[in-house]
Amino acid sequence: MSERRKVLIVSGKRKTAIAKAIVKAGKGRVTFNNYPINAVTPETARIKMMEPLKIVGDKAKGMDIRVQAEGGGVIGQAEAARMAIARAIMRWIKTAQIRRALRGQDRAMLAGDPRRSESKKFGGPGARRRKQKSYR
Repeated sequence: MSERRKVLIVSGKRKTAIAKAIVKAGKGRVTFNNYPINAVTPETARIKMMEPLKIVGDKAKGMDIRVQAEGGGVIGQAEAARMAIARAIMRWIKTAQIRRALRGQDRAMLAGDPRRSESKKFGGPGARRRKQKSYR
């Protein structure tokens, strides 16, 4: 059997954003929504997405990662992409050292954040806030 790497498809979620990372053997190219990751704006989102790549360093050079994100806002998509990239790297390289390094930096890279926004209720403008009562 030939020594051919398979294609990995990994997902990450944050709030209402969902990101899907497709990983293949390659030269280390990373794209986000069909743009090179270095061209992503705002800079905060770019830095967030590149975090797992910086932690792993040169070990991620042998793979191409293509990330597609939808839903949510800019930062939600960036954090979903960050999770997808971190999980993809972990599943591609399969060493406990990388898993410990990613988890040690920020656990949210591998395990999701379960918090969601609370739905609005009647009797007020939001989920918790009520209409003000008169004091006199």
